Amino acid sequence: MLLLVMGSTCYAQDITIRYKGKTAKVEQKVKDSVDVSVEGAKVSIDSRLTGRKLTLRLTGQSTDGRLDLKTAGKAKVQLDGLTLTSQEGAPLCLKNKKKVEVVATKGTVNTLTITACQDTASNKAATIWAKDKLLLSGKGTLNIVATGDGCRGIKTKKDITIEELTLNVTTSGDNLGEKPFGFGMPDFGGEMPDFGGFGGGFPQFGNDSIRQGGFQMPDFGGGFPPFGNDSIKAGGFQMPDFGAFGGGFPSFGNDSIDGEGIGGFAGKHKYVASTKGIASKGKITINSGCVTVRTQTAGAEGIEGKEGIVFNGGTVDVVTTDDAINANATIEFNGAHVTARSKGNDAVDSNPKGGFFMPFGGNNQQDSDPAIIIRGGTVYAWSQVGSPEEGLDCDFAPLVVEGGTVFSVGGGMGEMPSVPTNATARQSTALLIGLNVEKDEPISIYDASGTLIDSVTIPFSLKRSASLVSSPAFKVGNSYTVKTKGYEKTFTLSEPFTTVR
Repeated sequence: MLLLVMGSTCYAQDITIRYKGKTAKVEQKVKDSVDVSVEGAKVSIDSRLTGRKLTLRLTGQSTDGRLDLKTAGKAKVQLDGLTLTSQEGAPLCLKNKKKVEVVATKGTVNTLTITACQDTASNKAATIWAKDKLLLSGKGTLNIVATGDGCRGIKTKKDITIEELTLNVTTSGDNLGEKPFGFGMPDFGGEMPDFGGFGGGFPQFGNDSIRQGGFQMPDFGGGFPPFGNDSIKAGGFQMPDFGAFGGGFPSFGNDSIDGEGIGGFAGKHKYVASTKGIASKGKITINSGCVTVRTQTAGAEGIEGKEGIVFNGGTVDVVTTDDAINANATIEFNGAHVTARSKGNDAVDSNPKGGFFMPFGGNNQQDSDPAIIIRGGTVYAWSQVGSPEEGLDCDFAPLVVEGGTVFSVGGGMGEMPSVPTNATARQSTALLIGLNVEKDEPISIYDASGTLIDSVTIPFSLKRSASLVSSPAFKVGNSYTVKTKGYEKTFTLSEPFTTVR
């Protein structure tokens, strides 16, 4: 009992680890219920403490070191000028049952690097890997670097929260292994569905899409849904590539799409381990700080939260080849300044329940949760590859605009991307079809009196983009002018959501 009181009141940290080259020195203040082992610069800690938070301080440098931390209760890991590289597996591996807080000490620069992820059975394939909730905070800088094939930046099985921190995440390795048949066959609960002329009924795409006596293509409201990178060919529509007919049937079950290459039918791949930036099977929340994410490999999303992503504040800058921001649930923008850019896919991609990825019984807009909600802040969502990829992709689920400044750039299906309706455009919003984007040339929007509302400079060119624009300054009935190099268009917001051609 005395030891517990002294540990919680007299010591700044229960355990201090000092890395130096190929060795690590451990100073352990609290030993009851805490086991520590050291092999070179690899430190393993097993804490059975549950009555209070275990605190650790990590400092120094090593080119072949790790910390494996197993905790029954909460823990706090203070990074105090730490440079730690692991040659195999996560340099910071958290096998936690309760939330762990990783804090970068004010004024310090800390760098964690992973160079190999081949032994994924024994070692976790991420620079930071956590089993339970993870809080990343502090007024210092944390650099997350993943150079090995199949190595992610940050990976958790539950929620991630980020606040105050300057967090830089970079992945550069190739994807590790590809699962058979691309997406794999969907999980239909042990029984194959009855597909129309192939056995009695085609899967239901909507209320009136299945007619008695045969199959009729569903009514998609004036345009076909985007089926993936290669499914829409110049000059007309082409059905997606399905399984034995060319390369893998899409997975529609709750567990069959796990983010390792979701987002379309043809041209997609599912990897054993893709080099994502920040990935969580729970929800990701960014409250404040400065977050930068860069990935370089096809299939490697920037920020992926299976149960949703919430941007409450701070500055977020994501540049990827695949989706910059991706979720299987609602993505909320409440107050952050977010720039999301994809060089080969959607900038912001939400696949909520009831959207296009639930065609076997979902009624899309009627049944779906909102895919994207924008309440405040700044949302710049840029996809530079053109149709059918979008700046904001909702897979036919609702897009809600309640506030904030929005400027998306993308292609969409036949120049018709995901858009709000008059009911969900609670802040006036315009879709600018045919806007020519010139690299590094400002795009400016003015009101009728010539006052500048917003100006955006985009680092790529895209002919005839479909751009969604919204601002707190927009009012129904007023006129506005958009200008860029070689393009000028004056339009009137006739409705809460107005299409401008």
